[in-house]
Amino acid sequence: MTFWPSVVVATPAHSGVGPSLTYRSELSLAPGTLVRVPLGAREVLGVVWDCPATPPEGLTEAQTKPVAGVLEGLPPLNARWRQLVKFAAQYYQRSLGEVALAALPPQLRDLSTVQLARRLKKHQAARNAEATPAPEDGTDGHALSDEQRDALQALAGAQAPVLLFGATGSGKTEVYLRATQRALAEHASAQALVMVPEINLTPQLEARFRERFEPLFGTGALVCLHSGMTPAQRLASWLAAHAGHARIVLGTRMAVLASLPGLRLIVVDEEHDPSYKSQEGARYSARDLAVYRGKVESEALAAEAAPLRAGPHPSPLPEGEGVNTPRCQVVLGSATPSLESWHAADQGRYLRLAMPARIGGGELPRLRLVDMNHQPKGAVLAPPLIAAMAERIARGEQCLVLLNRRGYAPVLACHDCGWKSACPHCSAYRVFHKLDRTLRCHHCGFTERVPRACPDCGNLDIAPVGRGTEQVEEQLAGLLADVKRPDGGPARVARMDADSTRLKGSLEVQLATMHSGEVDVLVGTQMIAKGHDFRRITLVAGINADAGLFASDYRAPERLFALLMQAGGRAGRDAAFMSSQGAASELWVQTWTPQHPLFDALRRHDFPAFAATQLAERESAGMPPFGHQALLRADARTQQAAQAYLNAAARAAAGLPHAGDVTLYPAVPLTIQRVANVERAQLLVEAASRGALQRFLAAWQPVLLDCRSLPEARGLVRFAVDVDPLAI
Repeated sequence: MTFWPSVVVATPAHSGVGPSLTYRSELSLAPGTLVRVPLGAREVLGVVWDCPATPPEGLTEAQTKPVAGVLEGLPPLNARWRQLVKFAAQYYQRSLGEVALAALPPQLRDLSTVQLARRLKKHQAARNAEATPAPEDGTDGHALSDEQRDALQALAGAQAPVLLFGATGSGKTEVYLRATQRALAEHASAQALVMVPEINLTPQLEARFRERFEPLFGTGALVCLHSGMTPAQRLASWLAAHAGHARIVLGTRMAVLASLPGLRLIVVDEEHDPSYKSQEGARYSARDLAVYRGKVESEALAAEAAPLRAGPHPSPLPEGEGVNTPRCQVVLGSATPSLESWHAADQGRYLRLAMPARIGGGELPRLRLVDMNHQPKGAVLAPPLIAAMAERIARGEQCLVLLNRRGYAPVLACHDCGWKSACPHCSAYRVFHKLDRTLRCHHCGFTERVPRACPDCGNLDIAPVGRGTEQVEEQLAGLLADVKRPDGGPARVARMDADSTRLKGSLEVQLATMHSGEVDVLVGTQMIAKGHDFRRITLVAGINADAGLFASDYRAPERLFALLMQAGGRAGRDAAFMSSQGAASELWVQTWTPQHPLFDALRRHDFPAFAATQLAERESAGMPPFGHQALLRADARTQQAAQAYLNAAARAAAGLPHAGDVTLYPAVPLTIQRVANVERAQLLVEAASRGALQRFLAAWQPVLLDCRSLPEARGLVRFAVDVDPLAI
């Protein structure tokens, strides 16, 4: 007998290929089965979506190809996972196969059935060699504060997603740990997903989770999933999660699409972070998908439990803190929640739990504004700030300096002829990196040695303009050269950014030196401003705050407030240490506009007041979360071709059924309009409701495919729809 499986493969939405392809098979394949199928001259990985016994109407056996092989030994991807992938593809306007295959580890796509069998055998051998869990003594040795206890009690009875609004240092991580422990204890096959926004936050959180759960569940109970892992490591972690062997998965945004058959808890730490929104491929929001996934999993668990309750002899179900309905709990945690999540809590769609106090009774840092109008001309660091840092170092305390720009200087320039270090492939400047004497483009990666003289006029006096973390590190080392630590040694300044942590293992080494007290002043970008639990930092300085105050993006104030509040939260986290030092922690901010109202809310640590002001402004302007947006982006060989395609698509949209429900704006270039010799343009679509926007985008998709063949679109490279964009 012949079956006709419908298989999804990795084809982008702009390719015009349908959501699935039909093949033939002598076996009935369960939905979710992973198979290898021919596609053109290649053999690719696919996921069986359906397997009817009759071919689609009009399709003959001669028009189909047979399935090349089945990846045996792997359980099928379950219906809940397929529902999540289908929703993500529809909502974010991507092809089904593009989302489904992107959710699988890259190495799995290349393995043959024989190679996979070897990996599975190796994986099972590793499981057999895992350490046996130590006997559980029923306690973890960590006392809870009243706020933590109240939050956990409310979590136990919550039927909606929970927004855990906890101040920096309030002990949110301990709440995550306890919630995870409770979820895993309620069911023998339960799994938990814990997400962090960036890879650099993974090591310290992983250490805490391993310390807590390896004695209970064994060494293989926790696995990580992020792009910093090798392909083999990612495959091993995915296999452990898919088989249910891994009880806890800790990862970045990609982990939200991992196969977790026993999922009972999803934690999204630092839920406000823009890193949860993908900026390439399927531009999904991992935070939003986490909320949807929790809903899908909860509905499935409730459906499975209903027959047991309704039967003549109801089976007892695991109960936790008085809750008798199995569910998948979603916890969104942050000291500065996104305005979308805050608004959802205001509307009652999320349950908001507040934890305003720090563990141990420590105080949040006091804000000190430095008016740069009253400082020496050209000063990068104000003299009062340097004096305050010297005083802290002499007492054995640590300081953190935040500048969200890496490199030595943003541009190298000749003041005689006006030459600047522009990238020949991008409409951006190459950044001057003094340590290796290179000019490096942070968009396309093009790198050259610094020229000995101006390439245009031969002037030897070419100079850096602006400042980056390398320059601030260098200047601080000079300004603090005479400052002595309590042991009599010189003050040590270090830098942490994407350049200094590029090599494998370098991040862990730098974090270790910071935690051990070897470093007195740490200079870095936003990667040091969130999530890290530095115990001896008492002073944090932000030295370029005004860049976020007057940016064109309407989200800029929200991001700046969150960045400064999160950075300030690194100071004074150890109440006992602060008490022994006899001084309060401080957040210094250098600004040319100290009267800006954002700083008033920051001084009071009053996020609710700041959120209320921002939401009122957005409501009056019809901006998210009160309005809904999508961007149609086009890449082409010329800017004219990119904009011509977008404008043609806008004209063609006028006749669509739901065109009257949306507003389409004219096409414009992106801020960085050329990257790697590809011109980029975008077109904004707005709607009053999410449903209206989705209906229009679904009807617009075939029109976008047809517009590629128009004469004015000649030179188009690709197009993509970005739903709920974070930057316009």
